[in-house]
Amino acid sequence: MVRLKDIAYRAGCSVMTVSKALRDAKDISVATKARIQQMAEEMGYVPDAAAAGLRTRSTRLLGLIIPTLTNPLFARVVMAIEEWAYQHGYALLLLHSHNDPAREEQCIRRLLSRRVDGLFISPASRMETTVVIYDELLRSGPPVVILGSRAKFCAGFDCVESDDATASANVTRHLLDLGHRRIAFFAGPQVSPWANDRLAGYKKALREAKVEFDDQLIFQAGATIEEGEKVAVQFLNESTDATAIQAVNDLVAIGVGSLLLKQGLKIPQDYSVAGFGNILVSEHFRVPLTTVRQPKFRLGVAAMELMLAKLRNEKAESKRLPADLVIRQSTATPARK
Repeated sequence: MVRLKDIAYRAGCSVMTVSKALRDAKDISVATKARIQQMAEEMGYVPDAAAAGLRTRSTRLLGLIIPTLTNPLFARVVMAIEEWAYQHGYALLLLHSHNDPAREEQCIRRLLSRRVDGLFISPASRMETTVVIYDELLRSGPPVVILGSRAKFCAGFDCVESDDATASANVTRHLLDLGHRRIAFFAGPQVSPWANDRLAGYKKALREAKVEFDDQLIFQAGATIEEGEKVAVQFLNESTDATAIQAVNDLVAIGVGSLLLKQGLKIPQDYSVAGFGNILVSEHFRVPLTTVRQPKFRLGVAAMELMLAKLRNEKAESKRLPADLVIRQSTATPARK
């Protein structure tokens, strides 16, 4: 491993001069800097980031905690954060909580032990309105940006989210405009703010259209393909008179659609089906899925912009980005009313 004194010996100068040249100090001539920097590169010198962090009180590290990267929502968000972090000289440390509050706390503490300059967190779902680790972060932690809607326990932090309530309402309005009046809603986890926002949007659109809300058309569906299939069986067994199904996300919608097709039913002739998220598979499902296009990459960019503002001690505010309705073949005018 090449050390500063190795470069100094070859350059015929002091270790202090080498150190200043590599830090681009102003009291070293341009010619001397260029000569030493080129020599360091030729010798394969790699700066000691830990030592630099002690000197500058900045590790140039950012922590990112998400439930799992296998969730299609996070792939482009993480890509955007990592790309912008790289462009601004930061490295990203990624940890998975698996939506487990205890593991999430361990992840936060591990990143704090690495002295990260900031934290991005997509919080694990929980019922509590206060959480010790989040209270600690609020009091004395590094800057934090919440990815997604905030629950009560993390309401004190800035966040970046898509306008899920409005987007969900737009899905319901689309189905209403097609002539559907009995629209089943396959809801997500009750402790998840994003799931509650989407259910609220559905209810709002019904109220605006003066269509009576019927809680018998609300099914607790979770968030996965398997859970979507399971609740679709329950839906069919209850013999509702619904003509359309609005799912809390695309994975649930795909599970529902797969089960309906296995049962010999047709989409959209027997049931219109709509999702939320516009994950890649939604466009390539057997019946391309009407859904909501979340601005995943732009959410990641917005999160990094918010973090950079915080790191510069500039005024920073939460951001809510619009999400667009994408109409495909899975929704149509109902064959029966």
